[in-house]
Amino acid sequence: MGVSSSYLSKTEVQEVLGINSFGLWRLVRKYDHFPQPTEPPHDPFAGLGGKKEPEEVWDGTELYRWAARTPEFSHRGAVLLRPLPEDLTPGRWDGYKDTPRGPALDWHTSLGTIRFVHNDDRKVATDVATALTQAGNPDGVRTVCALYGDVGISGPALVAAEVAHPRIEYEAEWGVVVALTGQALPWWPELLRTSEMIRMWKPGSPATVAAVPPNTNETILRRVARTPVFDITSHLAVTDMANDIRNNRTDGVEHDNEIFGKARRHEAPNPVVIAALPDTTHHPLPVGGDREVLKSGWHKLALSSHPDAVAALEVAVGREPYLLPYGAVTEVPIRPGTVIERWAQRLTMCDPTAAHAVLARGNTTDAFFIDPLTDMPVLRTTGAGDKPGWRFYAPLSLPAGGAELASAVLHHTVWITTSDGHVHPAPCTPSEHLWWGDGWGDRPSEAATVIDTLLDNLGATVNLREHWEAPKGLTALFNKEHKQGSELTRATLLHARMTPPRPS
Repeated sequence: MGVSSSYLSKTEVQEVLGINSFGLWRLVRKYDHFPQPTEPPHDPFAGLGGKKEPEEVWDGTELYRWAARTPEFSHRGAVLLRPLPEDLTPGRWDGYKDTPRGPALDWHTSLGTIRFVHNDDRKVATDVATALTQAGNPDGVRTVCALYGDVGISGPALVAAEVAHPRIEYEAEWGVVVALTGQALPWWPELLRTSEMIRMWKPGSPATVAAVPPNTNETILRRVARTPVFDITSHLAVTDMANDIRNNRTDGVEHDNEIFGKARRHEAPNPVVIAALPDTTHHPLPVGGDREVLKSGWHKLALSSHPDAVAALEVAVGREPYLLPYGAVTEVPIRPGTVIERWAQRLTMCDPTAAHAVLARGNTTDAFFIDPLTDMPVLRTTGAGDKPGWRFYAPLSLPAGGAELASAVLHHTVWITTSDGHVHPAPCTPSEHLWWGDGWGDRPSEAATVIDTLLDNLGATVNLREHWEAPKGLTALFNKEHKQGSELTRATLLHARMTPPRPS
């Protein structure tokens, strides 16, 4: 997406403008707004092998745009930025073409053949124009247009490149191409933008109605829903998420069609032919089942050792982690004689589950464990720089059993000691993290919120949606630069909670 950068040497500038060295010298003095040279982009291999970078270069897009809008050089500048002839002859459609970067339609116009590539990736216009140059341009294409991926003034935004200078890309207007072709142009929403659909199109064709294809995540979930080893609740859980993905994709196609084809306020509709519509026969699919049932289904998948359970859990972690019984992924080093070791001593080695596999993220793992008090999966890994460490999911809540919070210990994360002698990683929701110290303007209100909650009820499930409303005194306490291993007693925490910080 976007216009790729290009830089021209002095010789290349002269070639584009059709002038010699003296002519370039004259231009610099004649035109106040002639593009200024700049330093070449950094090349880490510059100087190797005796190759020397040019002393100065010009931005190709800036130069090409300047030429198109300067009468003396407009015939040398960007074709689609030049003033349009007053007596335009309507162009004509010349059919479908395959290109190295996807499907295209050709249009014969009074300014030459425009090849319109229906792809919004980067460098599409340059790559297609370059391929035409290398092949001798058998179809006589003058300009290649590709989608920018956004909406412009008169329709979808465009990127263009000429076959004569394929490295130079520039932004072009949909309305200019429409004026040249003499008709509204077709546009396909990205999820229905296939070679088959574009190949079938011709002027006057009705919009194709097609099912929105599943993405990889939906395909995985549908497969798991058909796997007999999982029970009905797991099938319900994955089906609900798969339906939600399909609904979102179908809604996205409808929204894109509305955005790219709509009329702006007080203006005529964009000259866009919406060429494909999503099939909404069964839309929307049912979603939003009983949340406790869905959580139960995902929990069973997390405890499974089946490969399909791993694939499904990876989707859920990235899409809706709040359906899983796990908090934030946390990593700490192995530190003998610390609160970390006290916690690790109670871990029980076990066979890996799907939750362990997703937690591992493909890294080397020495052993798999479970915390018997919170049921959280734990890994012992080599860690960063081959240093051993622990990786685990923070619990969402702690087992209380009538105990209360005794202290908070700060050692690479926040740890909770309890009045009945246990130590736990502090609970944390999947999308947050617990920290202390100066956050360069941010404040550790998440940790303050967790402590505020546990001081009143050790077994409470933490809610961090409004963590910025944590008691100011606790937030100020955690904002200090405590050393690793610092222990804040219950008395210290209670005092901080009831004592607002003094104004600085």
